[in-house]
Order: sequence, then C-alpha cells, then structure tokens
Amino acid sequence: MDIGKKLKELRIQNDLTLNDLASRSELTKGFLSQVERNLTTPSIATLADILEALGTNLSEFFHEEEEKQIVFSKQDFFEDEQDDYKIEWVIPNAQRNKMEPILLTLKPHTRSQELLAHQGEEFGYVLKGNVTLVRGGKKYKLKAQETFYMDGSRSHYLYNHGSGEAKVLWITTPPMF
Repeated sequence: MDIGKKLKELRIQNDLTLNDLASRSELTKGFLSQVERNLTTPSIATLADILEALGTNLSEFFHEEEEKQIVFSKQDFFEDEQDDYKIEWVIPNAQRNKMEPILLTLKPHTRSQELLAHQGEEFGYVLKGNVTLVRGGKKYKLKAQETFYMDGSRSHYLYNHGSGEAKVLWITTPPMF
C-alpha cells in the first residue's frame, strides 16, 4: 500500500490543503508533504493523529476491499435456452445487484416469459428484429434501435411478431429473471 498517496487522496477528498491538515493534526506542512511523497514514514501514533484529522482511523485506512469485477466477457455469461427463447445473463450473479441486464433472444412468433407486476422499473433496447411489448391490455410495437422504459406496475411480456429472430437488451430493477 502506498501510504503517502492514500493520505493525499483522503486529504483531497476532504477538500483540505496541506496547511489545513497541518493545523488540524498539529504537524508541520513540510512534514505532511514529505509523508505524502513517501520521503518519510510517520510513527503509528502520528499516522493515527493524521487520520483522525482526516475523519478516519487506522482500521478503516488499512482495510482494503476486494476489487469487484467491472468488465465481463462472453465466457462470464450464463444462459438458459427454452424452446421459444434464450436468456443470457450478461453479468454473473446479477440477482445480488440492484439491476439485472439480460440479452433475450426470441424466435419468430414466440414470446418471452411473462413478468408479473412488481415495484421496480424496466428498460429495453431492441438490438435486432421486431417485437411487441404486451403490457396489460395494450400492445406497443418496437423495431431494432427502439427502446422501452416503464415501471413494473402491470404484468407484461415481449412477443416476436417478426419473421426473423429478435434480440433485446432488457434491464430490470430489482432483478426479475
């Protein structure tokens, strides 16, 4: 861990100058500058004083969270293929997140599973083909490069009314699939 760099980042996050931090921690600006540039190492007691002036403590400062994966490739996807459609979960374990993106592929003249009414919201982007969004008693026709955005207050599903395969990026919050 680069202690000096992390201290500088904390100082900047707190919108403090070296003078401000020196005043709060009762240390000199020169000493703090040397610490931030890793030219000197503070004692544990001095580091604790600096961290207190920055609104944190030794435990929080040295706690490093495991970096979460933010880029995913095709090898990370999980899929479920039914007779009429295929769902690809493009983010592993998305059910643990606040939203769930899937790629839905519908064969011609078939429909997706019906999503029952829920508290969340949904967004869809038609990547390929033509689909009909059936929501309550209404039908909305969409073609490639068109989108839908709605709350989940009514049951709904997608129907591929075209003669070719349809593909939709469908995002729900909370996760529904």
